Amino acid sequence: MKKNIALVAGGYSGEYVISVQSAAVIEKNIDSSKYNVYKISVTRDGWNYIGAEGQSIAVDRNDFSLTINGNKINFDAVFIGIHGTPGEDGRLQGYFEMLGIPFTSCGMVTSALTFNKSYCNKVVSSFGIVNVSKSVHIFRDQPFDTKDILRELKLPVFVKPAEGGSSIGMSKVNTAEELMPAIEKAFKEDAQILIEEFIKGREITCGLYKANGQFTVLPVTEIISSKEFFDYEAKYTPGVTREVTPAEAPSEVTNLIQATARKLYDKLNCRGIVRMDFIWEEANNRLFFLEVNTMPGQSENSLVPQQVRAAGKTLQEFYGTLIEECLRK
Repeated sequence: MKKNIALVAGGYSGEYVISVQSAAVIEKNIDSSKYNVYKISVTRDGWNYIGAEGQSIAVDRNDFSLTINGNKINFDAVFIGIHGTPGEDGRLQGYFEMLGIPFTSCGMVTSALTFNKSYCNKVVSSFGIVNVSKSVHIFRDQPFDTKDILRELKLPVFVKPAEGGSSIGMSKVNTAEELMPAIEKAFKEDAQILIEEFIKGREITCGLYKANGQFTVLPVTEIISSKEFFDYEAKYTPGVTREVTPAEAPSEVTNLIQATARKLYDKLNCRGIVRMDFIWEEANNRLFFLEVNTMPGQSENSLVPQQVRAAGKTLQEFYGTLIEECLRK
């Protein structure tokens, strides 16, 4: 008997459009012979399933069910396809955990922790297994002094929303005069900001997941941007960034990145597909942790689908594994 799978898409953040693109690819590649997929749009205006005939049916949030033509549909599992809040920051995860519905991503606590770059950096640093760039964490409603920040950190620095993705609101600051405008820009996106020292090196990212207790670590990707850093335009404008999968890095570096990603996955109690980003400081042969992405993009040209194909797998096989693993739990 086919399982009912809810594919949640959209969300409340500036990453809404990216989430919709990801969900379209996921929906197309879930095996319809095994699963009944119901794509549910989650917005601030409501949570709705759009039927084949275009009808909009509201989700009953009391038990996350649908009633279609008098028939009540309960879900065996949820495939979370939302980038940003509320699908990547632990909010939906907590809701589904309370309802006892399996889902494909990390749990509530891990999702909330990794979504906040500053708190995640502090926890990862405490493990002592990878370098973490020196940083300052500031809040919109608490006083701060740019002079104090620059006494603590060396320029250049990156200024970014502590809770946000797709590099929205992010700036690279090369001079003291640029710092305050960058902070103001980031505060338009979030009430918390991470300011961290720039590490000159090569950005390399690694997707991985666990199924039946066994790791699958995907081939790593090097991100080579023609811009000064990997911002929103660089991520989503064709031709601005070159993504090389597998990365053309020394085998010992690739092995170190994959081994470090496995350790962090377990230490952070991750579940489902996770993408971990690093900077390899080539000059000093040091690896720096950048961030954990617990809902990595799934559009056709996104990094994880590239890595899945490079590993010789199909997206249908990959998504089926993620669904079966969450059902097994």
